Amino acid sequence: MNIKALRAFRAVATEGSVIGASRAMNLSQPAVSRLLALLEAELRLTLFHRVRRRLILTDEGRAFVREAGRILANLDEIPRIADEIRASRVKRLRVVSMPRTALSVVCPAVARIAREHPDVEISLDLRTRRDLELWIGGKEYDIGFGNVPVLHRAVRSLPLVRARLEVLLPAAHRMAGRDRLSIEDLAGEEIIAQFPGLLLRKQMDELFHASEMQTHYRLQTSSSQMASHLVANGAGITIIDRLSAATLDPQTVVLRPLEPARWVSFGVILPQEDEGEPLVDLMIAHLRQEIAARLAPGLVEPAGGESHTLVPSSAR
Repeated sequence: MNIKALRAFRAVATEGSVIGASRAMNLSQPAVSRLLALLEAELRLTLFHRVRRRLILTDEGRAFVREAGRILANLDEIPRIADEIRASRVKRLRVVSMPRTALSVVCPAVARIAREHPDVEISLDLRTRRDLELWIGGKEYDIGFGNVPVLHRAVRSLPLVRARLEVLLPAAHRMAGRDRLSIEDLAGEEIIAQFPGLLLRKQMDELFHASEMQTHYRLQTSSSQMASHLVANGAGITIIDRLSAATLDPQTVVLRPLEPARWVSFGVILPQEDEGEPLVDLMIAHLRQEIAARLAPGLVEPAGGESHTLVPSSAR
């Protein structure tokens, strides 16, 4: 990829015009325009709408701005990283998580490492399940946490836990007093779903399809966290797992197991050619501890019955 073209794209997006970008980069306006055209051709994306003499970001352009910024920020860090390597001081852990389990499992594990190892630099990012595999496969991160197994050839997974899908209800909902619920019980309810193509949405669609139940999602969102908070605010109900909902206030929402039982598995995702980094092993150990604290028979269980790999919460 042409890095100069990438910088030109960011400059135009930041400055709002080719004129501003040319001043910021000390280039002529035609040179900036050529770099933009080169980048669009290389990416096969239309990054800007050309309206008279104005450039307006397209939806594709807005989506790419964040990634361009991340790539360029990493490039800007290269001199500092090189200095640290020469001084043999570099200790860095790059972690990525699905949003679904970031707050309940990954953040506490990262915080523990940060407290216990003040000499380690840690980055924590959020990615969708599909993007998570791609970025770990490209070795942009050292370790990820999300749904397993994985399909990408450049990554491998280690299952740690499985969680049963449940119905998340407002605490005052008329079905909150039930011990468990079936898909048929959800008929006529305001069901909050994620956008099409996201993993939890696919799981929900499969549940309703298997029961031959037609449903219309009037409320849709980009993350399970937002869906859960919409439930907490009385907007409807949703389907999620107990591990992902662990940080919600039990005074505002309740979880009820869904019948028939459906399970989702979570674990760590690593580059295929992992070199056994000590910090990665430490992160896995802390993830196991966080998971162990949330085990619940019949609802949140060790993956594959590997209970010996999980440290009981009493040992923390």
